[in-house]
Amino acid sequence: MLNISKITSSSNKENIIYIVDQGSDLSELNLNTAENGYVGKEIQNKESLITLNRYQNLVFIQLIDKSKPINKNKETLRKAGFTICQILQKKKLEKINICDKFNDASFTLALAEGIILSNYQFLKYFKDAAEKQTTLKDLAIESAKITIEAVKELEAVCEAVYMARDLVNEPASYLTAVKLGETFKKIADKSGFKAEVFDTDKIKALRMGGILGVNQGSTQPPTFSVLEWKPKNAVNTKPIVLVGKGIVYDTGGYSLKPTPDSMDYMKCDMAGAAAVASLFISLAKTNLPLYVIGLIPSTDNRIGPDAYAPGDIITISDGTTVEVLNTDAEGRLVLADAICFANQYQPELIIDIATLTGAAHRAIGNIGMVGMGNASSDIVNMIVEAGYSEHERIAVFPFWEEYFDQLKSDIADLKNIGGELAGAITAGKFLEYFTKFPYFHLDIAGVAFFKKTDYYRGIGGTGAGVRLLYRFLSNYASGKK
Repeated sequence: MLNISKITSSSNKENIIYIVDQGSDLSELNLNTAENGYVGKEIQNKESLITLNRYQNLVFIQLIDKSKPINKNKETLRKAGFTICQILQKKKLEKINICDKFNDASFTLALAEGIILSNYQFLKYFKDAAEKQTTLKDLAIESAKITIEAVKELEAVCEAVYMARDLVNEPASYLTAVKLGETFKKIADKSGFKAEVFDTDKIKALRMGGILGVNQGSTQPPTFSVLEWKPKNAVNTKPIVLVGKGIVYDTGGYSLKPTPDSMDYMKCDMAGAAAVASLFISLAKTNLPLYVIGLIPSTDNRIGPDAYAPGDIITISDGTTVEVLNTDAEGRLVLADAICFANQYQPELIIDIATLTGAAHRAIGNIGMVGMGNASSDIVNMIVEAGYSEHERIAVFPFWEEYFDQLKSDIADLKNIGGELAGAITAGKFLEYFTKFPYFHLDIAGVAFFKKTDYYRGIGGTGAGVRLLYRFLSNYASGKK
């Protein structure tokens, strides 16, 4: 990742980005006559990002229209960061400074975030990785409004996004459920939180029939990871529990997924797990005063001689029997065991995050994620507002009781799919059945993995949910509940 620093001044020989108010006097930028003329014409052409090539250095002027909503301006700046990053790479430049002439910390940090996230690469499997490596190494921030702590927070959150992307981009041939658990332990040791990984025997002892059922067709054992961040100054005695779906590869089982454009990319089916585990990096590095537990059930969903099949009945760890009518609705089965496990903590809130349904993806595309739950309106509003702040927007679906009726089975307590309609909601209602505490469900099926570059979200794993959850937890810890 980039080296990020805070500076007090920049020289006119450095590559620099000025963030300025669209209607402000630009005389303080010390532009020469020709530059002033060029900038004036670009403003008349309604350009918001203006580039000056001084040969020895580049100067970018990013104009902001303060009449627009702050979150819209922040997203404009993140996308500008992507454009600037492309230009810097084309010129093979190594350093860029951001100078805040707008005196707004949120704008400066958004631009910096856009640059950092746009500079991400996953080159592990290229033989010419060194040649493909971006040249940008250093990002310096000049702003009277930004503290060192804010810079460190940005760095920690972006590091967490990088890790989440790395995990999602790894193929299942490398990142098995066991390897995923081992990686969590390494991350925990490096960052300063706790991680425990249960093996098959422990999972059997806990009677986690959802995980064991999905795992039946695999040659690889499952894992169940428990992460903990519990600082001495935590503002809560009962934790917030985050649950991440950890299906490291999903064939759909005997309810086989089609290919191409479906099964091909199912290494990303553990994006929820990646988001939860990577988030703990930012919690630990910022020393967030909040008690948080992370639970990650992990296995692959394969076809094999002993694989579970449509019509089978499995038993979740709380004793609930489930008639399996679709083996491609496996995520909710492993998450059910994790949510049952979460109840023992008597948490203030349970949030799960999962690439759960194609129905969510079809409903709103890759523009945002779907959310629903029984948490209080205050909590839901906080989560949604955090999403708008980070441009990880949530479409909140209704969660009416009638949807649960579709999950009633004739031969078991539940069936694992509903009817033809409202599939994203019935999946959420299935999970709610196992909660005993306030609950919110995030379905990131549409935003976890992109097949072509989407600005600073990149290509491949996006790290969806990390920034949203960090912002929510940070606001929660600061008493904004």
